[in-house]
Amino acid sequence: MRIGIPEALLFQRYEPIIRTFFNNLEVDVVYSGPSNQDILERGIKNCVDEACLPMKLFQGHVSKLEEECDKVVVPRLMKCEFGDSICPKFSGLPELVGKGNYQSRFIFSDPLYLNDRAKLEKAVLKQGKQLEVPKENLKRAFRAAEATMNIRKAVYRAEADFADAAGMGEGEETKSPGERKKSRVALLGHPYNISDSFANRNLINKLKRLGIEVVTGEDPPEKDFSMQLTGLMKAPYWMFYRENFGKAGALLESGSIDGILYVSSFCCGTDSVIIEMIKSRIDDFPMLVLKIDEHTAEAGIDTRLEAFSELLERRRYHEDHLS
Repeated sequence: MRIGIPEALLFQRYEPIIRTFFNNLEVDVVYSGPSNQDILERGIKNCVDEACLPMKLFQGHVSKLEEECDKVVVPRLMKCEFGDSICPKFSGLPELVGKGNYQSRFIFSDPLYLNDRAKLEKAVLKQGKQLEVPKENLKRAFRAAEATMNIRKAVYRAEADFADAAGMGEGEETKSPGERKKSRVALLGHPYNISDSFANRNLINKLKRLGIEVVTGEDPPEKDFSMQLTGLMKAPYWMFYRENFGKAGALLESGSIDGILYVSSFCCGTDSVIIEMIKSRIDDFPMLVLKIDEHTAEAGIDTRLEAFSELLERRRYHEDHLS
C-alpha cells in the first residue's frame, strides 16, 4: 500500500514527527513535494471558490497524490499541542477536500487532539485496519513520533534558557535602529504562508535582496511571547492569535526589529481579528500587511516591499520624522 502525504498546511511545522512516524511504520510513503503552479491549478479546479489560498493548495496536493497512492493523509485537527483551537476548516478538512466521500480514500480523518495523549494514541491505533499494519507496529511508530515531539520541546526550552543565561542579545539585534547595519523585519503570519515560498512568491528572498534581515516567528522563546498575553481581557482562542500577537509584542519590546510584515491569506477570518489586535498593541510602529491569494502577482508584492523598505530606512535614521 502506498500512502500519500501532502506537503501543505501544517506539514512543515510537524515534519520531523510525521517523517519519524511513517519511517517507523515501514510503509511505502509518497510526499507531494513543494507547491507549484500545477498543484495550484488542481486546487482551484477542485476546491470551493470561497476557500483561502492555503486550502486550495492543500486540495491540489491531495489531488496529485490520489493519482499515485492508495490512501492520502488528510487529518482532522481539533486541538494543537498546547490545547489551542485552530481555524475551523482544519476540523472539517476531510469533508472540505473530499466533498463528503472520503472514508475510503483518506486516513487519519478521525478527530486528532495533539494535547491529549490518550485520545491521540486511540485515534492513531484506529488506523491499523486501513493502513494494513499490525497494531504493534503502530504503537512502536507512535512512541517514536512522541519521542521526537518531546525532544523538540526540550531543545526549544533549552534554547530559551540559554538565551536568558547569555543575557540574550548583546549583539546586532539589541542595537538601536540607527546603529544596525540593516533594517530588521519580523515576518509573522500563519506558518504555512511563511514556509511556502510558492504561495508567498519567494518573499524571504525578496526581502534579502532589498537588504532586509528577516526574523521569523519562531525566533523569540515561547515564555517571552507568552508574557505578552497576560494583559489581555481573556486568553486567545486560536493558536495563531496567541503566537503572532505574543511574538509581535515580545520583538517590539526587545527593540530588535524595525518593522513587522504580516503575511495573510485573502478572506482569512482569524487574521481579521489577529491583525487588528497586533495593530492595537504596536501603536504607530511600522507594519505591512501583505494579502495573498491565487491572483497575487510578483509586481504588486515587489512594489509594496520596496516602499516598505524605503520607509524603514528613513525611519532608522530619522525616527518618526519621515518627511
